[in-house]
Amino acid sequence: MKVFKFGGASLKDSQGVKNVAEIIASEPPRNLLVVVSAMGKTTDMLERVVWSAPSKNDFQAALNEVKQYHSQIIDVLCLDSPVIDEVDMLFNEIENEVSSQRPADELYDQVVSKGELISSLILHHYLLSKNIANRWHDSRNSIHTDRNFREGRVDWSKTSASIEMLRPILKDNIIITQGFIGKTEGGLTTTLGREGSDFSAAIFASCLNASSVVIWKDVPGVMNADPKRIPAATVFSELPFKEAAEMTYYGASVIHPKTIKPLANKGIPLFVKNFSNPAREGTKIHECTVDKLPPLIVFKDNQCLISCKVTDYTFISEQQLSIIFHALSELDVRLNLMQNSAISLSFCVDFRENKISKLIERLQQHFEVFYNTGLTLITVKNYDEITFEKYRKQKGVLLEQSSRSTLQVLVK
Repeated sequence: MKVFKFGGASLKDSQGVKNVAEIIASEPPRNLLVVVSAMGKTTDMLERVVWSAPSKNDFQAALNEVKQYHSQIIDVLCLDSPVIDEVDMLFNEIENEVSSQRPADELYDQVVSKGELISSLILHHYLLSKNIANRWHDSRNSIHTDRNFREGRVDWSKTSASIEMLRPILKDNIIITQGFIGKTEGGLTTTLGREGSDFSAAIFASCLNASSVVIWKDVPGVMNADPKRIPAATVFSELPFKEAAEMTYYGASVIHPKTIKPLANKGIPLFVKNFSNPAREGTKIHECTVDKLPPLIVFKDNQCLISCKVTDYTFISEQQLSIIFHALSELDVRLNLMQNSAISLSFCVDFRENKISKLIERLQQHFEVFYNTGLTLITVKNYDEITFEKYRKQKGVLLEQSSRSTLQVLVK
């Protein structure tokens, strides 16, 4: 049993949908579960719908953009009812949600999650139109989470029991389902974090004891740097689970950070392959040893540096650290880098305005707080002498930290 995951880039237009269908058609018509993301930049467009919700005119304009985008794909694929009716129903649900009075993060999940539902319905119906038998499945009926909207935490016991019920269907069918989304006990939709479709694929694979997971991307495999930033980036033919996990921790966007653990625990290999060239080998991530890996360079944008300085010239102690970490934990803010001096602690986090403003407000009750936004965190793992010297001499370095194998610099 295999799990395939197709990201937004592979489904960004009608030709992409056709290409995905060809890849699926090349597999046996059973024991394949396909997880899909929203098409192209749909998630970004639906985020604009959420942010513009207070203004009806702005909201309608943003929503019309999403409608037109999907309508064009449906037209080119020559699909008609019932997919048009089903997609229209989802857009009606978006309009109803935007008119509700839900808290911001809860509203976000109810709206943005529709991208995956629309994408999977279009693919499902296109496959049927090409006589490729498949079953559409709502992944919210399989992946159960808590009420931590935008970063839903999986209830593994309930999720495993629900996914187990798919086994009889998979014996004779291909299943098309969605990544990124789950459901609370009360029936509300949750999302698993941006780019969370990879994690969804790993959840299904782990619970089904799949033989492998293949993530289809617009790159030839896992690379040692973003080729858009570093054109000379090279592809890893294989990587150990541990190395891949550390890459995702530091912000390598090719795989969602939560993807590796459930697969490594079950010994399920993960392949990252190119959807434009399915025959190409790609990267295999599994339990292995690889000597002399090249330096891995990760750029993580939209970072915020926060510095907490004690106000009475006492030294930073365990008591002050406890206050800071308690606030971070309560607001579910993850540290990307930290460094302390005698009287201050500085740390770097992803900038999400609503959470970070609450964090700063809370910390200001105990410390003098300074912060900078719009920063980039550069991590060089397995550095050599050349990369070490090159990246620590970047312009605008606000923070630098190095260990035996990893260099991190935070720059303006």
